[in-house]
Amino acid sequence: MTDQAAQHSDPGDAGGAVEGPRLTTRETAELLGVKPETVYAYVSRGQLSSRRAPGGRGSTFDAAEVKSLVRRTGRREPGPADGGLVFRTGITLIESDRYYFRGVDATELARHHGYEEVAEWIWTGEIQPGIRFTAPPESLAAARRAVDALPAHSGSTDRLRVALVAAAATDPLRFDLSPRGVLSSARGLIPSLVGALPMAGGREFPAEGDTMGIARQLWPKLTAQPASAASLAVLDTALALLADHDLAASTLAARVAASAHAHPYAVVSAGLGVLEGPLHGAASGLAHRMLAEVVERGSASPVVADHLRTGRRVPGLGHRLYTGEDPRATALFALLADVPQAAPVLAAARDVVTTTARHTPLHANVDLALAVLSVACGMPAEAGEAVFAVSRTAGWIAHALEEYAERPLRMRPSGQYEGPRPPQPLPSPRPAG
Repeated sequence: MTDQAAQHSDPGDAGGAVEGPRLTTRETAELLGVKPETVYAYVSRGQLSSRRAPGGRGSTFDAAEVKSLVRRTGRREPGPADGGLVFRTGITLIESDRYYFRGVDATELARHHGYEEVAEWIWTGEIQPGIRFTAPPESLAAARRAVDALPAHSGSTDRLRVALVAAAATDPLRFDLSPRGVLSSARGLIPSLVGALPMAGGREFPAEGDTMGIARQLWPKLTAQPASAASLAVLDTALALLADHDLAASTLAARVAASAHAHPYAVVSAGLGVLEGPLHGAASGLAHRMLAEVVERGSASPVVADHLRTGRRVPGLGHRLYTGEDPRATALFALLADVPQAAPVLAAARDVVTTTARHTPLHANVDLALAVLSVACGMPAEAGEAVFAVSRTAGWIAHALEEYAERPLRMRPSGQYEGPRPPQPLPSPRPAG
């Protein structure tokens, strides 16, 4: 689940590297688009190496290393002088360990508004109280038929991708890329994806209705346990919080598709394709398995030790865009405190953070918070990935709307060819046998 999450051990040192141009702390901060304090946070997490400046006042940083970090984090928009693209976006700003949807604190927005209302906000800049998304009957029926044909062992992302293709095939207006057309498709697509997922425990599908929000529709697809008001509030808030997170890997893929004027269903398909990576959407499943083991063994110490001994990162910790705790995790932990069955799992998560801090100062990210929800409420390990995929569909659509307004096919980088120089002779055929 982590959007470009990273973990690092001790800060590195520049000794032994080939000497190159060095930057002051202020120059480094300007390149990264952050405050000087954040530069030292990057050093503490091992993402930058520093060296004391001559005379012992301040630090200097390797220019090539700083530029590499700029490319990885995307904290500063590349300009024409860099030979890169400028991604102007009015959707999400990540700054000073907070993030904002259209200038509004995203955690506050999610605390006061449900997922559908937040989706409308990032799409249109307007709040529509009580809005509900409804799946077109033909779209939902086709999506369910397609999902039912999959093998029983299929994962949630497999099912969502198949449901997406089926829903697209029933929408003859999917090639209408006007804002009105795209939003009409999106409002029907999200509930179609959720509605196509099988019920947990083999139960029958509930009656669909306009008054049933996305969180309530999704809950029985994730667990056979009944939803309390408190647990449902956690899920709805998680959906709202995860709706967008700037140019994460899946969102960049979605914008590339939109740049080619792919229809919104294809844009979402591009995002889902990247989401399946273990460093993105699937990261929450690792945190789920770890937390379940901590609860079973009664302590985080042996579990964290096993991860460190085998060279594995401790899942659910660290995020390259935040120096402290992921604000999404903070918001969800606060709500999980009101879910009685989550208490032992929440304590296990805090134990993981405290135990790992003895080795390296890493904070909880949203994957760990989702894992608390999924473990406490009897959901499978892949539940967090399903929540992420459904939620982020809104963000992919928002970025598609922005990209459709840009010059088409603007994302056409040139490869740096490193193969044999032409002309080369025709290859000789291999002997038979």
